[in-house]
Amino acid sequence: MPRAGLTSARVAEAAADLADDVGLDAVTLTALAKHFGVAIPSLYTHVRSGADVRTRVALLALDETADLVAEALAGVSGRSALAAVGGVWRGYARRHPGRYAATRLPLDASTAAVSAGPRHAELSRAALRGYALSGDDEVHAVRLLGATFHGYAALDAAGAFSHGGPSVPTSDDTWERVVDGLDTLLRSWETR
Repeated sequence: MPRAGLTSARVAEAAADLADDVGLDAVTLTALAKHFGVAIPSLYTHVRSGADVRTRVALLALDETADLVAEALAGVSGRSALAAVGGVWRGYARRHPGRYAATRLPLDASTAAVSAGPRHAELSRAALRGYALSGDDEVHAVRLLGATFHGYAALDAAGAFSHGGPSVPTSDDTWERVVDGLDTLLRSWETR
């Protein structure tokens, strides 16, 4: 690819694609320079470091997933909303393992504040609107959803549930039970 077309956005997209292909840890300035057919110093016009590249992948992935979650939540509530949000994360982790890994990277406070992270928190609260939660209970429930969805998505994408024979329930069967369990818990959540 010609150097003239190199931009910060193109570097981030290429890094995200590379992360999906070879893993986030393998995304280096050397690998990106090779991809673009340029010397490493040429990248410094567009990114500051390898850490900056990974942060840009995280921001891109958070934006992508926020759009997917918003779309999935349109017109649904209660259990269907839980299944929609969790389903986005499961599917994204399978299709884009490197990008998904980037969504779990810690961001500094100023970067996190301008990322899609706050939008994700609002979308999680939107998924919970079908339940009688408020205040601290809503905060706890948002954290519960995040821990459950991301834990399941990461394990599922890594193939942790693929062991067993034909009589063993599939990860999709288990996933339905997880969503049922969350729905039951949230419908019966008692305020302390």
